[in-house]
Amino acid sequence: MGVVGESGCGKTLTALALVRLLPDAARIERGAVRLAGEDVLRAPEARMSQLRGEVAGFLFQEPSRALNPVRSVGAQVTEAARLRRRIGRDGAARLACELLREVGLEGEVRLARSYPHQLSGGERQRALLAAALAGDPRLLIADEPTSALDTVSQRQMVELIRRLREERGLTLLFVSHDLSLVGHVVERVTVLYAGETVETAGRDELFADPRHPYSRALLEARAGAGAGGVFPTVPGAVSRPGEWGHGCRFAPRCAHADERCRRARPALTAAGPDRTVRCFLASDEEEPGG
Repeated sequence: MGVVGESGCGKTLTALALVRLLPDAARIERGAVRLAGEDVLRAPEARMSQLRGEVAGFLFQEPSRALNPVRSVGAQVTEAARLRRRIGRDGAARLACELLREVGLEGEVRLARSYPHQLSGGERQRALLAAALAGDPRLLIADEPTSALDTVSQRQMVELIRRLREERGLTLLFVSHDLSLVGHVVERVTVLYAGETVETAGRDELFADPRHPYSRALLEARAGAGAGGVFPTVPGAVSRPGEWGHGCRFAPRCAHADERCRRARPALTAAGPDRTVRCFLASDEEEPGG
């Protein structure tokens, strides 16, 4: 599953909520989160610590912030495995080299003994990926894993994740603002805007026929420059929490918005097999309570 949207749409918070790693200022007011059948919101912290390594591996967005600068890369890569499997120092050293090699890093013995500042940005991101896989999880949550990489490294990282997903039989949640990258690695897409889902669909269906104006705008921006070398853009910016009105949250930026869109909030409704859309262009249903 790919989760896409601009910065500020709630992609990272959604991913963090899955493994109960929300910042102190955030809280879950309603709903449920289940990970491998377990209630994430009610599980004790000791159990959550197990779930984060054994069931879900998390690949963070910024490796320079996620890695501890005063611990070796090898120690950090194998931390989850050492906690779960209780392997010794020699076993951890061998595992670190195996994982670093699996994510495409050469000179794995040297890298395992190195510290984060001695690695390039791409090497740090791959080391984080190795750490996320150390507990042999079933789910990999990749939170914008390519945002700090150059274009060539981005493609390489996406191809690596795609290969690991197939080889390990992983379920993948891939968070990104870049639809062109998402299209290479996912089967389904969820489009977020201003903290809510506006469309879900199969990748091919979404790319061929986006039903929500925001999804369409993202795809048009992905296509590149149009006539006269001008890139398609969406005017304005994502509204901040607390600034959301009673109507459709995308209405202030939408070319199709009318008076009803500004007054009432559309409901997320079915728009075909395995497809949902939150827009009055697709359904007349309103969200209860505005």
